[in-house]
Amino acid sequence: MAEIVSCCDVSWLRAHRLGRGWTLRQAVDELVQLCERLGLVRPNVDPDQLGAWETGRTPRGGTLDLLCRLYEADAQGLGLAGDYRTASCPGADAAGPATGPGNLLVPRPVPWSAPSDAFHDLVDSYRRKVEATLASTTASVTQLEVLDEQIMDLRRTYVASPPSQMLARLVQLLEEVRLLAANRQPAVVQSRLSEMIAVLATLVADALMKLGRLDQARLWYGTARSAADDSGSGELRAHVRVQAAMLPYYYGPLERAVSLTREARLLNRGRATAAGAFAAAAEARARARQGDVEGARTAIAQAHDLFDRCPPSAPDDAWAFPRRRLLLYLSGAHTALGEVQDARQAQDEALSLYPDHSGIDPALLALEHAMCLAQEHDATEACELARHTVLAVPEAHRTEILGVRAQEVINILPARVRATRAVRELGEVLALPTGKR
Repeated sequence: MAEIVSCCDVSWLRAHRLGRGWTLRQAVDELVQLCERLGLVRPNVDPDQLGAWETGRTPRGGTLDLLCRLYEADAQGLGLAGDYRTASCPGADAAGPATGPGNLLVPRPVPWSAPSDAFHDLVDSYRRKVEATLASTTASVTQLEVLDEQIMDLRRTYVASPPSQMLARLVQLLEEVRLLAANRQPAVVQSRLSEMIAVLATLVADALMKLGRLDQARLWYGTARSAADDSGSGELRAHVRVQAAMLPYYYGPLERAVSLTREARLLNRGRATAAGAFAAAAEARARARQGDVEGARTAIAQAHDLFDRCPPSAPDDAWAFPRRRLLLYLSGAHTALGEVQDARQAQDEALSLYPDHSGIDPALLALEHAMCLAQEHDATEACELARHTVLAVPEAHRTEILGVRAQEVINILPARVRATRAVRELGEVLALPTGKR
């Protein structure tokens, strides 16, 4: 290691990595695998962060311990007990490190000597390994195009298919992408694979959420966010966060839904994109349910503005944000704000964009119509509409999320009317097992 430090003028921490022939990405991957083997908490580290530690920044204590384990050295051996860019290999001096005032460690200078021919051969061998790694790839252009086609097919099928049926198809394709991503790919290819993983993992999470598998859905949304961040695409990072906000929007806590949608909106930076309009609309309905009237109305205006300026989206794509989906979100916002007239206008226009009125989204719109009736104190009509809506949905689509929204109709009603026949009958339907309501 001393020869690498002396010849290449690098830190001890970097010398340990170079001595193993690892790139920054490979070193991070090795650190993650080490944590998994030992059952330790994975640090929040990426290649850029590791590079910063190698050039002067100091990691926290817990991360420093993991680096010591990774490189089988102590903190001094990694040069993290002083100015390691000029220090000799700590611990190499039998007399111990020099100390100055206050017993602070004073790094010893490295005596310079000309590197040996063997060392130069070692440096050349590392260069050849790096070149070979950069040139290696296991994913052909055709493979990537085929995967893109398969993902697009699933995105279209997902809109009208029961989530229980989609899970197996999504996971199967996701495994194919994962196997390619597990091998070293050029940066452009790796980024494209990460984008695919982000989309598929988000749809898996969405299906699990609709089925009421909340803990699993939460973990999958986390995986989707990690993949989106790895892709480097700001629009994708924003989109995945908006999708992830649906879980706390329906099941709580609402603060988390607001936080995710706000983060997505900031990532979008005001650009006229579908992800930006999606983020604003989702933030609007989350803030509306939270009781933030001013924040909700501001977000509603921004959603309209961004949507009107962004390119149109395909209505049959689960990853797109077409007008009918915008109206679904605005319906939720206006309903929560008690703006019944605006809510009904959004509901009527949205339903006109669903030719057969089938699927989960039209049912959610009908349930929000029932909530408007409940706000107008028409308990009987509200509950009858909610009960009819739930029972009209095919069993395979009668997921937990419908039950949650239908329960909101009852929650809006005053306590004095909850013992009426219509309310009782709706409650009986909601008490049935999911898929049998």
